[in-house]
Parts: sequence; C-alpha cells; structure tokens
Amino acid sequence: MGLTVVSGTGHTWRLTEQIGSGSEGFVYGVDDARPLVAKLVPDPPDPEAYRRRVARLVRQRREPRTVGLLSGTPVRLAWPLAAVHAADATGADRVDGYVMTDMRHAYQPFNHLLTPAARRTFLPRATWATALRAALALARLLADLHAEGYVVGDLKPDNLWVDDTGRVGMADVDSWQFTDGREVFQGRMRTPGYTAPERIGAPAGTLPDTASDDFALAVLAHQLLMAGLHPFAGHPADGGDYLSYDDNVLHGRCRLVDRTSVLLPRTAPPADLLPRRLAELFRTAFRNARRRPTAAEWARALAAELAPGRLKVCAVNAHHLHTVERPWCPWCDQAERDADSYPGPPREDI
Repeated sequence: MGLTVVSGTGHTWRLTEQIGSGSEGFVYGVDDARPLVAKLVPDPPDPEAYRRRVARLVRQRREPRTVGLLSGTPVRLAWPLAAVHAADATGADRVDGYVMTDMRHAYQPFNHLLTPAARRTFLPRATWATALRAALALARLLADLHAEGYVVGDLKPDNLWVDDTGRVGMADVDSWQFTDGREVFQGRMRTPGYTAPERIGAPAGTLPDTASDDFALAVLAHQLLMAGLHPFAGHPADGGDYLSYDDNVLHGRCRLVDRTSVLLPRTAPPADLLPRRLAELFRTAFRNARRRPTAAEWARALAAELAPGRLKVCAVNAHHLHTVERPWCPWCDQAERDADSYPGPPREDI
C-alpha cells in the first residue's frame, strides 16, 4: 500500500496490508523483522488528547507497574511501543497511532474459542478444560491490570486473543482508563452485551470502573464455560419482543438468575453443567452490582475448578470433559440433540 509511519524520534516503518478495523481505527501489518502491527486512528474526538494518551502509555511501558504486566512469554498485552503518525490518503492531515506487538504470532482471535464450528476448525483439540484455563487466564490478567490502576472499560471478545492452551492476550490498550500523575485518561468506549447495567444508557461522560470490568469478565467467563452462550441470551418468556442483550440485562432476563425469564433453544448447553461455586458467582455478578465478584475472586474460584480431581473425562467421548459434580456428561446430552459443542478434531478422510 506504500504508506509509511514515523515515530517522534524519526524511525520509520512501512505498512503492508490492512488486517483489521474497529470503531476507532485501522490495524496494518508492519514490514519489520519483529512481529509488529500499527494502529492508526484517523479521526479521534480530540486529536491532541489522543496523542497525549498514546505518549503516556508508551512512557508507562518502562514503569515498574507496567513492566510486570509485560513480563512472560508470550506477552499478554499489545502495549504501545512507539507513537507514530502518517499523512492520510490525501496527504492533507496528520493521522496518529502507534506500533505494537502483533498478537497473531502467538494467539488466535478469542472468538475462535466461542463457537463449535470455529473451535473445530482453528482449535480442534480444545476441550472444556481449555475454556476453564482461558477464563482463569483472563481473570488473572484483569486482576493484575486492576491492581496496577488500569480499567479496561470496553472488555469484549474483539480485543482479546487466545491460544490452544487457554492463554489469553489483550489489545486496544489505547482505549483503557488510567491515570498519569494528576491527569485521568478516561475510558470512552462501551459495547452492547458487555456493558454493566449501571452504564447502559448512562451519560457519555460516565466513567467505567473495576466493577464494570468485572461484569464484562463474568459475561465472557459464561460464554467460555457455556460453549459461547451469552448469559443474557434468550427470548423474553413473557411473550415480549426480543430487543437486545442490553435490554435483557436491564430487565434481569438471565437463565442462571431466573430460569423462567427467557426461552432458549433445546441445543443450548444445560445450565447445570457449571460447578456450584461458579454458578453462584455468576448469579451474584448478574443480579447484585454492589457485591459483584472481583477478577481476583473469579481467578481463585476458577483455579480451584482446575485442581486435580475436579475434572472428569467422559467414558463415551474422551474429548468431553466436565466437572466431577455432574453425574453424567452434558456434552453427550447436547450430542443427542445434534449440537455437540466439543466433538473433537475432525476425522481425516480415509
């Protein structure tokens, strides 16, 4: 495409193909020996504030609170490495952004773990244990971010990554809420289906907090453990029209909270596949904002479910794993309805 970006120190990178886009910007490949990509944001609400935000994140990369977050392999965060800018297609206006680690070299899109078809294609050996490990990795990452004063604000599948062992990474760091000295860089974004009820319909200036992140974490953990099923999915059981996840959130329509509130297809995973302690955490997260479990609480509970002896292998299908609390296999129940969430790797053609 011939577009070049330059950093404040004069270093240049040539961009290659566009590999993604979102509500704020575009992501491009970078012609570099290292696995890098560049995000460009053509029209931020306040260009100067956005440049300042990215510059502070680049600087914080070397601060003790962030160094720990970026330790380990593979890296868990696509942190801004350098602020860059380029002219737009007409050459008239400056377009700002940053260079970051290309998460594709170690991960796959998080959504690949959320649907049976994508799992079988991209993560064929994933089991319910993989989903548990991914939920645990996400909870630990979020707990670490909160401990260092960061609020994600717009936690959703589109800014998450996962690998075949259940490790999790996160991108879109530039949309987080954080402080630098006395300055607060506010979270700006929210996504339907992952927005805490107290933020739905709230004025645009309403700030996210760790509790709103914890709501999104609970939604994502439910999707992971329920084979992709959103906790607020379902048609209103009172005969009203289905409007949206957010409408169900505001009206408390959630199978785990009130089994009679929604109608789900027969192919949905059974609610009782969850261990009791996790089911209770979900109920608390979705019905009581004042006592919503924290990311650290989720991490402890999920780690306990991965302890030796807590998972059972199905006698019929070795790819079916489930909690020992359940006397029979929930995935075989699904398979009888032609909707097996974990069928295992595709058989090779003979």
